Amino acid sequence: MLTRSPRFALYRSHPELILNLGSCLAVLAIVAIVSYLLARERESVELSAIRASNNIVQLIESDILRNAELYDQSLQGLIWAVGRKELPEIPGALRQRLLFNEAFVDRKRGDVLWLDKQGNVVGDSTSTVPRKANFSDTGVFQAHLHNADLGLLVGPPFKARLGDLDWCISFSRRISGPDGEFAGLVAGALRLSYFSELFKRLDIGDDSSINLFNTDGQLLARQPTRPQDPLIGTLYAERPNFKRILGERSGSFTARSATHGTSRMYTFAHVADLPLIVLVVHSADEVFQSWRRTAIVIGVATGVLCMGLLWLTLLLGRELRRRHEAEQGLATLAATDSLTGLANRRRLDQVLRLEWARAQRNHKPLAVLMVDVDHFKAFNQRHGHAGGDHALREVAKCIEACIRRPADLAARYGGEEFQVILPETDLAGARLLAERIRSSVAALAPFANDTRAVTVSIGIGLYEAGPQHDLASVLGAADEALYRAKANGRNRVEGPTR
Repeated sequence: MLTRSPRFALYRSHPELILNLGSCLAVLAIVAIVSYLLARERESVELSAIRASNNIVQLIESDILRNAELYDQSLQGLIWAVGRKELPEIPGALRQRLLFNEAFVDRKRGDVLWLDKQGNVVGDSTSTVPRKANFSDTGVFQAHLHNADLGLLVGPPFKARLGDLDWCISFSRRISGPDGEFAGLVAGALRLSYFSELFKRLDIGDDSSINLFNTDGQLLARQPTRPQDPLIGTLYAERPNFKRILGERSGSFTARSATHGTSRMYTFAHVADLPLIVLVVHSADEVFQSWRRTAIVIGVATGVLCMGLLWLTLLLGRELRRRHEAEQGLATLAATDSLTGLANRRRLDQVLRLEWARAQRNHKPLAVLMVDVDHFKAFNQRHGHAGGDHALREVAKCIEACIRRPADLAARYGGEEFQVILPETDLAGARLLAERIRSSVAALAPFANDTRAVTVSIGIGLYEAGPQHDLASVLGAADEALYRAKANGRNRVEGPTR
């Protein structure tokens, strides 16, 4: 005799399920392949944009380092010349060339000044006759005055006091006397417009920008510059994106811009050991514009291709859900006592075995309450089976209302008996809950003007970690405690004997 394979039997018994799974797998395969290809294309576009941005950042970083080195060499040469004893005897023009080497000083970028210890200008790269000014009140002067170990200091952006330098940043070094005392400083001003002109030569898109910040979060230069953009000197220190940039040496990330409110790609790098940061910002919409058009076309085509399969999947899925809900309802009915609405004996046995195994594994206590309605046969004789059923439902409601933890379970054990499983509950907790159940039942209104109130007797069985217990002994202890409660007058709670 030929036998059918389990797969064929499954198909015969669940044809809708097999067809539904086939349709879903086909749709998922198509969507997964298209999504993977689109994701790879998007990643390729993003990597290309990051590589281009990194190239721009490195180019600008190299230019800034070259300028910083030129200024630093000029300042160190000036400090060397200032320290020469024969300097006052050198004629004016020769003295100017010695102080300010034209190979290092470029007037298009800015000027270099020599300040004495009072902050007065005593040497000026623009003229043999120094311009008159005092800089003792500036933060850079005060920093060098009080700290001999600053080395090359890059100052914050400032409006030039001399000439037409407009917005500048300064590079400065301290001049120390023979005994290390403060003897003045040398400082070079670099026009920020120099960076703006450098940035203009780089084409990065209409909605993107190249930025230069100091590590204090001040904006030093930006291109392109639009009327709505922040001005030079604007502080970004408290913005989340700048904090992230400040915490890393270099990198790229995508985040929402606090200024524009749109998604932006940030590529940045700190300029060596200088307190400067180069930042290239691309609009994510601009970077992914062409990819997005391609994705829309492919997505529409894929959607049309999958529409029939998806519709079939939805219909079959709805039918499967209905069937599942019906099965769940039947399972609930199979585990519920039809009279009281509590768990039935079958569900009780399952949960009891599960909680017993868990208690042994975790070495936690397990309490079992045996609840029995007092004088129930007499109550049935007075009010009939309908009255007895009503009394059992009311008692079940009281028990269920007293149980508050999700892991606790109340079930009808049989007839007028109920059982309550209390995981991780010690004797004190079990007794407290048992008393609550007993008092709650005792507070029920008398049935049909009956002079005798409905009461329950409760016995407690307890498992505590140790090899001397098994499940049968715990249930037996609960039964024994229930019998003692009955023998001692009913309407009471009895615990296990020690």
